[in-house]
Amino acid sequence: MLELITLLWMFNTAQPAQSLLTAQAPQAEIAAPADPTAGFTVKFTLDLKKFAGERKLVEIPNVLSVGLRQHDPLDRNRQNYPACKMPDGSVPVLEATVLLHSAEHADWKNMTIGIPLALLKKPEGQHEVVLNFSGARWTMYVDGELLDNEFPFGYPQWEKTTPWKLDGEFVTKAAIYLPAITPEKLVAKQPALAPVQYWNPPGHNSWVGDVATCFHKGRYHVFYLYDRRHHGSKFGCGAHYFEHLSTTDFKTWTEHEAATPLEEQWETIGTGTPFVFNDKLCVSYGLHTTRIYPQDKTTLPAQWAALNKNGRSDAFNRATTPGVPAGSTYAVSADGISNFKKSQIMFHPCENPSVYIDPSGKLRMMANYGSSGIWESEAIDGGWRCVSPGFPPGGDCTFFFRWGGFDYIIGGFVKLWSKPAAAPDTAYQDVVAKGLDFYDGLCVPAISEIGGGRFLMAGWVGIRGWGGNLVIRELLQFPDGRIGSKWLKEIMPETDKPATLAAKIAEATPFPTDGKPFLLTFDVQPAAAKPGKFGIAFLPASGAQAACELQVRLDERCAQFAPASLTDFAAREKSLREGGGAHAIENLIDVDKPFSVRVIVKGDAKIGGTLIDAEIAGQRTMVSYRPDLAVKNLLFRTEGVELSNVRIAPLKNQ
Repeated sequence: MLELITLLWMFNTAQPAQSLLTAQAPQAEIAAPADPTAGFTVKFTLDLKKFAGERKLVEIPNVLSVGLRQHDPLDRNRQNYPACKMPDGSVPVLEATVLLHSAEHADWKNMTIGIPLALLKKPEGQHEVVLNFSGARWTMYVDGELLDNEFPFGYPQWEKTTPWKLDGEFVTKAAIYLPAITPEKLVAKQPALAPVQYWNPPGHNSWVGDVATCFHKGRYHVFYLYDRRHHGSKFGCGAHYFEHLSTTDFKTWTEHEAATPLEEQWETIGTGTPFVFNDKLCVSYGLHTTRIYPQDKTTLPAQWAALNKNGRSDAFNRATTPGVPAGSTYAVSADGISNFKKSQIMFHPCENPSVYIDPSGKLRMMANYGSSGIWESEAIDGGWRCVSPGFPPGGDCTFFFRWGGFDYIIGGFVKLWSKPAAAPDTAYQDVVAKGLDFYDGLCVPAISEIGGGRFLMAGWVGIRGWGGNLVIRELLQFPDGRIGSKWLKEIMPETDKPATLAAKIAEATPFPTDGKPFLLTFDVQPAAAKPGKFGIAFLPASGAQAACELQVRLDERCAQFAPASLTDFAAREKSLREGGGAHAIENLIDVDKPFSVRVIVKGDAKIGGTLIDAEIAGQRTMVSYRPDLAVKNLLFRTEGVELSNVRIAPLKNQ
């Protein structure tokens, strides 16, 4: 289980309010702040009750608008409000919009945060709402809990005196504070716990993005790009930053404070890697500033000029270099576990640095997003020279690891290369082109050795866009260097006692389920004469809409997730090698003899669908997200295959 840090905060209102409103005095004027960049805090008491249509709660013309409205229960775009619905299926929401202005992006104006009211423990009744605009963050707190935030670019334009008002039927009092109050974190009486496998951060619109991992002094670290709105924050620039989890036993996990929080309006962070240099735990990452500013306004021209002139990169200090910071940088842990501090140094102009220590002890980096190749240096702060131009090609974050007699580089969503460890970098071969990759539905995975000869892979499963749920695998290596994958036993979800569905299945057989998360297990006996195939269709209550089939073809040694049919096997899907996706895999291992299959089926309201995770013969995994699917029926279909010991066990704590 993962112990989560608290989301509870307190706002010390010892400083006098700039202006106060009540239901009896619902209007007043506000004097413009001396420094608009210092932000503002609005605190009000909301008396929630049933309403129809829209209600404006608090208004500051050209600055702020707060309201209630009824949201379309089918519309998950941007905010994913239908993650929490009222008992009658409606989705009333509380929203706050700040109006921003900037010279760089005149069209970046309305920035809205909000929550579905069903997210609250007791929607009706009184609630304390705090809206805090700090400049770098735009945040909504309800009853002391942080429930939504955004990352602004620009500031409101205040008039010399600005009127403001409230709706006295729903808001009993309101106060505005200038400048913004800095919130103080509270200690939770009882820490919240959550299963780490298939986890996503608390909140209706929060997800796990690109994952980067390492193992240091007996502790496994998972850094992930925290995402809200499927890359839609900061007007579509993402506004990501590295959050941090760790464990020493893989059973008890700890959530730490963010390793690289966003502290400036120009910041949005790209993928990097954790590494240990001079016995210090560091995490490299990219500043994706060119999403916000044109390149000539950033530090990149100076960085590239120095690199092209000298043949190696220089160190550029954020405080003294002209232009908006961009490119590669890093943070350092103060205690070797967490408590990271940004170095403020830009050491290379690539914007997704993958820094690592190679097996010979050399400090290396694979350059991604804006550059490419393998680079070496004697120090992190500059001095990087290219030792392998053009390989690996720049793009999504690459991750190097050595396992026994082989080196591997995995890259983003679809790339994997391997070579014998003793061979030069020019010997890397494309494993995906051979159909021997180990992609299984995870996006931008990272691989780390955890001691005892064990290797783990961690990544995210996309849920309706960029970002989704965290999934961790254990990897297997075969003598020829090929890698397989299996479920990590330490984080397997707990189950109740299994029920036997059937002793044997050799023809089309349906079974109902109760729609709750479950573990399905069965044994597979291939026909002696000619290997056949089988499929399990995961069906909704009626029809085949959104239905999914897990199909395994023993004659071709292939498996896939595909749209299910009620009358026949699903059509064949293309693998990565064939130009398709990781929902279809080739060259299954040990399926020419009896083997077992395990499948976890887990749906919930937040993801608005179902995750289906399969392990085939204990040596190959596959995971898929199926939107709008709530599994209520199973349909087994076989051809030249016998399935036996078919069991289903409900998952606990889900």
